[in-house]
Amino acid sequence: MSDTKILIIGACGQVGTELTLKLREIYGNDNIICTDVKEQEGIFEGGPYHKLDVLDKNGILDLVKKYKITQVYHLAALLSATAEKNPMFGWQLNMDGLLNVLNIAKDNNISKLYWPSSIAVFGPTTPRLNTPQDTIMDPNTVYGITKLAGERWCEYYFNKYKLDVRSIRYPGLISYTSEPGGGTTDYAVHIFHEALKTKSYECFLSRDTALPMLYMPDAVRATLEIMEAPAENVKIRSSYNLGGVSFTPDEIATEIKKHIPEFTISYKPDFRQAIADSWPASIDDSRAKKDWGWKVDYDLAEMVADMLKNISVMA
Repeated sequence: MSDTKILIIGACGQVGTELTLKLREIYGNDNIICTDVKEQEGIFEGGPYHKLDVLDKNGILDLVKKYKITQVYHLAALLSATAEKNPMFGWQLNMDGLLNVLNIAKDNNISKLYWPSSIAVFGPTTPRLNTPQDTIMDPNTVYGITKLAGERWCEYYFNKYKLDVRSIRYPGLISYTSEPGGGTTDYAVHIFHEALKTKSYECFLSRDTALPMLYMPDAVRATLEIMEAPAENVKIRSSYNLGGVSFTPDEIATEIKKHIPEFTISYKPDFRQAIADSWPASIDDSRAKKDWGWKVDYDLAEMVADMLKNISVMA
């Protein structure tokens, strides 16, 4: 384990925060080098942290050489709703950043590279229920377009250069430890904070908008499991479908009311509704189950109870 040196790019994000802490638990603080475009955050003080822009190719290369990096988790991205407000920057950050990392990994003996994709790769003509692993992919958001292009690049680098790239298509992610990063599924995090604080929430999606979601402990575990799987078991080198639990705003509100009876929800759909309508309502992740043993732990009731308990403790 001491030979493993991991670089995390985008460590301060929703996934990066919890993944960093878990990796430091496994490999030791000094072997996990965190970076983000932000200044260092307190939770990362236990080990190396560098301010880094993923568009700075030389900056990435310097860290890879300085720490003799063996694995990279490239998590930096502009998410769906944020990228729609600044499409050209969304394309530049998501695509140039990935290509910087792919080329550095290829040229510097990186043994494994993790890069997350998203259900945003699907689009309005994709089958919405139990969306298959291989299907029509016609994303109509900048974020989805960059993720689909990224999947093709990852598979290309695996086939052409034998770079061991691994990827998961995350559904919406729900976490109590970090702020949402500008995604269309963020309502499912905000709703808990507002339920505890004001006992009411105005949702930017309609009441019956079903979307696949995943509780962060499951997302982190899935990420580690695909990275730890033997290379021969990772048979998809674009990105694996990953399903968690699908629900609507109305269903999560009903579950929250079991804990906070006075909670109320209202609906005022905005531009994010059109994005959500183009995404799957549920995901077929049978390939991940078959190839590397994926299994979800948290259902809706367990996730809601755990979120409310942890946010209450942190408040």
